[in-house]
Amino acid sequence: MSATAGPAISSAPTAARRPRRWTELGLLAVAVGVGAFAYAQVDLVLLDALGPGFRWTVAGLAAAALIGHVSLRVLAPHADEVILPAVITLNGLGLAMIHRLDLADIADAAARGRPYPNTDAPDQLLMTLAGAVLFALVLFLVRDHRGLQRFTYTAMLVGLVLLVLPLVPGLGATINGARIWIRLGGVSFQPAELAKIALIIFFAGYLVVKREGLALVRTRVLGIGLPRPRDLGPILVAWAASLAVLVFERDLGTSLLFFGLFVAMLYIATERRSWVVIGAGLFLLGSAAAYLAFGHVQRRVDIWLDPFIDPSDASFQIAQSLYGFANGGLLGTGLGQGYPQLVPYSESDFIVSAFGEELGLTGLMAIITLYGVIVGRGMIAAVRTPDLFGRLLASGLAFVLGLQVFVIVGGVTGLIPLTGLTTPFLSAGGSSLVANWILVALLLRVSDAARRPAPPAPPPADALLTEVVAR
Repeated sequence: MSATAGPAISSAPTAARRPRRWTELGLLAVAVGVGAFAYAQVDLVLLDALGPGFRWTVAGLAAAALIGHVSLRVLAPHADEVILPAVITLNGLGLAMIHRLDLADIADAAARGRPYPNTDAPDQLLMTLAGAVLFALVLFLVRDHRGLQRFTYTAMLVGLVLLVLPLVPGLGATINGARIWIRLGGVSFQPAELAKIALIIFFAGYLVVKREGLALVRTRVLGIGLPRPRDLGPILVAWAASLAVLVFERDLGTSLLFFGLFVAMLYIATERRSWVVIGAGLFLLGSAAAYLAFGHVQRRVDIWLDPFIDPSDASFQIAQSLYGFANGGLLGTGLGQGYPQLVPYSESDFIVSAFGEELGLTGLMAIITLYGVIVGRGMIAAVRTPDLFGRLLASGLAFVLGLQVFVIVGGVTGLIPLTGLTTPFLSAGGSSLVANWILVALLLRVSDAARRPAPPAPPPADALLTEVVAR
């Protein structure tokens, strides 16, 4: 059988909308206000006064919002006006929670007579400003997202190099059992965060060229069309690469993110359910093989099945996380009034559980809704983009953000096994924060192209002839 005609998404330009940058500016003011209010509440509860870092944090967050707004107003005036305020809101809440955990660590060190620990909130603020600057730089350098298609295989090479960098002797570093970091001097960086963006560009460019062949169906099994055997190569390569990341770097989260992203983009490009079925089968097969072969995977699955199997050691982290959710209940204990510091790595891997305890189910659902807004508006941009590369690029960027949030929230709540990913814009970590600012910049670049007014059509030849005769 021949390939289908492709996604049933019209490539005709949509009706032009006036830029709403003033609306965005108003939403940004609200977003900065939310972050400032959260930070102030932490200080007032734990210090009984606004701390010396309050004004610097609010000023830094406002500066990041202003940099983003001005760069969009100048470089992408038709881009979505809601995505950036949602990002600033999440970033501000993350700064407040990281500061709250810093204060808890300082209080604990003072009670035990130990030296004060290093704080994460100032570094996170600096990385927020760096991310905003890179956001503007990406918009300045990438004036048309279609130009990225020329770098399809360059992006593949860059992505693969970034993935294997932690394996280089003397450069890679093992932290918490996973070899996913590189260390240069005193600075650590997680290259997989940038690798995911490079691989999205590669997948989008590759699928534009190979889409017709990948959509061909030769046989049907149980009503599901199966592709030609030679077309199974790309998904097998992605499957093998994700397993290699799991084996050599012991990074379950990046492995799942990488493979899930490719299968999703493959389905969007071809609209073939068979790719989803094949991807799910390979995922189950790889998961079973990893469970049988690796002890750390077995431990994570066992802890997932019984979070209280060893609450004083192996499952201490997830057990404390669940206790925190229970303590928070529906409305939470209030910022600064819970015990999220009892969860190890609550400022990074488990920051969602910290919010679940102090903001409750209601606050956590509001945070998840903000992510839903970013992902949903990104998918809208994908639907409205007339070119296939832009559709695949925007959908990949939006999907990887949504998948990462699902994996994190599912892990800390016990829905799925823990994977060790960071929560975008909330968790402490410069590499994740900067990479996600770049991701949002590319998403808004595609959104600008999708909403930009189409140039006026030239008048028909007969109308020109009539005008000439009239003159």
